[in-house]
Amino acid sequence: MVDIGEKVDYIVVLNGEEQYSILLADREIPAGWTTEGFRGPRQECLDHIDRIWTDMRPLSVRRRMEGN
Repeated sequence: MVDIGEKVDYIVVLNGEEQYSILLADREIPAGWTTEGFRGPRQECLDHIDRIWTDMRPLSVRRRMEGN
């Protein structure tokens, strides 16, 4: 049996707090989110997020901790 996530394209999206998620590629992007630029099967998108999202703290928290 083939995982449907391997047949359907997803996109990686990013919000203003620099938090990542995936969204079905044919869906409208919700307010407050933008495309990150990566597109592919579900697992590839999740693997991409695992590689690039190294600091899970929201941007506002990181800035506050850095004194900005």
